[in-house]
Amino acid sequence: MNAPVGFGRLAALVLTLAMAGCSHEDFADELNVESHAVALGSGSSWSSAGSMAAQRADHAAVLLRSGAVLVTGGQSSQGAELYDVKLGRWSSAGAMVVARQRHTATLLPSGKVLVVGGDFGAATTGTAELYDPATGVWASTGSLDRLRSGHTATLLPSGKVLVVGGDSGAGVGLATARLYDAATGAWTETGAMATARVGHTATLLPSGKVLVTGGRNGPQGSFLRTAELYDPATGLWAPARVMGSVRSGHSATLLLSGKVLVAGGMNGINATRGSELYDPATDAWTPTSNLLPSERALHTATLLHSGEVLVAGGTDGSDPYLETAVLYDPPSDRWFAKPSMSMSRLGHTATLLNTGEVLVAGGSPDGGVQRSSSTERYMPTAPPWAPADSLDAPRYHHTTTVLESGVVLAAGGTATGTAALTSVERYDAHVGNWVAAGSLATARFLHTATELPSLNGAPRKVLVVGGQGSSSLFHATSEVYDPATSQSTLTTSGLATPRSRHTATLLPTGQVLVVGGRSGSSFSSILATAELYDPSSSVTPWRAAPSMSRRRLYHTATLLPSGQVLVVGGTTPEGDTNTVELFDPVRNEWVGKRAMSVTRYGHTAVLLSSGRVLVAGGWGARGALSSAEVYDPATDTWTSVAPMSITRYVPMAVPLANNRVLVLGGDGGSGVGLLDTAEVFDLNTGMWTSAGALPAAVSNAGVAQLPGTGAGAHVLVTGGLGASGSLATTELYTPAP
Repeated sequence: MNAPVGFGRLAALVLTLAMAGCSHEDFADELNVESHAVALGSGSSWSSAGSMAAQRADHAAVLLRSGAVLVTGGQSSQGAELYDVKLGRWSSAGAMVVARQRHTATLLPSGKVLVVGGDFGAATTGTAELYDPATGVWASTGSLDRLRSGHTATLLPSGKVLVVGGDSGAGVGLATARLYDAATGAWTETGAMATARVGHTATLLPSGKVLVTGGRNGPQGSFLRTAELYDPATGLWAPARVMGSVRSGHSATLLLSGKVLVAGGMNGINATRGSELYDPATDAWTPTSNLLPSERALHTATLLHSGEVLVAGGTDGSDPYLETAVLYDPPSDRWFAKPSMSMSRLGHTATLLNTGEVLVAGGSPDGGVQRSSSTERYMPTAPPWAPADSLDAPRYHHTTTVLESGVVLAAGGTATGTAALTSVERYDAHVGNWVAAGSLATARFLHTATELPSLNGAPRKVLVVGGQGSSSLFHATSEVYDPATSQSTLTTSGLATPRSRHTATLLPTGQVLVVGGRSGSSFSSILATAELYDPSSSVTPWRAAPSMSRRRLYHTATLLPSGQVLVVGGTTPEGDTNTVELFDPVRNEWVGKRAMSVTRYGHTAVLLSSGRVLVAGGWGARGALSSAEVYDPATDTWTSVAPMSITRYVPMAVPLANNRVLVLGGDGGSGVGLLDTAEVFDLNTGMWTSAGALPAAVSNAGVAQLPGTGAGAHVLVTGGLGASGSLATTELYTPAP
């Protein structure tokens, strides 16, 4: 049996090929070089992340739900280690059942990690095992059909894992593919590729199909230009348009646009500077507008939260071991040089952290003789989350209102869960700090706050409605807060019924529709009633509106472009929390609409730029939900879209530009607890992408989009309930362009 082409032998192969001839891309264009010089020192940097206990190359790394990084195996180690991002500390994660390198590690929807195949020394394995972060235990699971290393593993939307190609350990490339079902722990056969491949890439597309590109048709075989598409619905492969050049040891990165960036790799006897973009919509490849700053293969490529791609390390084929890093910027379609790592690395890993940084671990500085235990973190110029000025008082269940002036008001809430607050604070994004802004007339939490239209040119005021003063005191009062004077005055009349956890929606008429909620602590107090507030009436501003068909709590209410209000789900005594109804202000009536695919309450609903509504998360028949669906008012239809990365109950959400939505925090459900992570849904691609993590897990915070232009408008998160109690912190999120 031939020895597998591991990291060391592959590096030697690269060096041999490079010595056979010079790259045909020796000449750099002057504009590219100039751009590199400008980009250097632009704010990004590398810093040490300590050392692992073992020296590693050809290992695997995966980000766990906790935010920690699990590193497994590699040359010279059967063990696994955990990196605690917040503490900056490495610790043991035990030993795998089987020693392995050139294996894969995949985070499953359950939170466990599936480790598959690999080789060690002269032996290749077809075994697989599972790591459970909750217990720290490694356990064997079903084995593959045959020995396999240097393959790819892709988590499909169904939760199954697709393993493709690789090296059989006998000098033979594999065309076969297998599916792993975590529910049964079993592997099943699926369609084989048209071509055997090792050194290839596999990328999950927004459509759910998998794009496989390039590679070689054996460890010592011919380099490939072809690409193939796997359809999970049929289990079959179909040819995709061929790439512009042959590649092996390249990278393939799914961009936020839904296109795939393929960069570098060996093109036969040389490493290449070329890169190209694949558009799934047209099945076409287009070269990027400039070349990589230098030839590069066997590197890592990491999609940052900004939408940029960081490429680090690898080999250039002539001086094979690189410490340099480069960045691809999709809006400009250009590559830029970035600060170099502390050492050259080949066979390393790069993992995007929830902080927005990239953890690079291990690898070899010399192509095979040495292996490194060192790690370092790349800090981008603009991390997704940054601290802002803190509130004067910790609070949650408060309201956060963006005024027409751009000022943000945080009003009321509670710091204890039982006693309400009256204080109001004002945040000016231009100044960047919070200042006291008077008090409400009544202490409240779980209330609503709605900015009213201007009356006769007067400054706009804020209507504050209902809520609770304590765990047993439910308010029927309402008041109008004047930002110009920081004074609040009770309205001449109040609600007909006390209510909290209701919704309040400003209608195009200037009236405010208040719907549902609860009037007391018992389940029977859930309300179907609705009321309308008319700011032009100073004597009796409140009047009854028609009641909904269901009593609803933890529901959502979304103003549609038509001026109608879409009410979705919620806890109902009837238990049918997938029901949907629409309030028509012109006809002053409720109309039943098509139900959602699942029952849910405590979800989020956000109006997209297209006029459709994204509904995500909440609590269903079996607990917290990760599922999401989109409602189209024009056709009264619901369409299921990709699920979030994790289950979220009572998450917070805010619309971004270009049909995107930021969803963050909430409760992960049984055994998970409060969440610190965030993610963005893009209707244009149907994808969810990571939006990093806040410094602390949070729920029941205030979320507001600050005034700004286009996609660059920041999001402000205020206060909330954390693991140790109420928070006064505020955080700013910077969306990707």
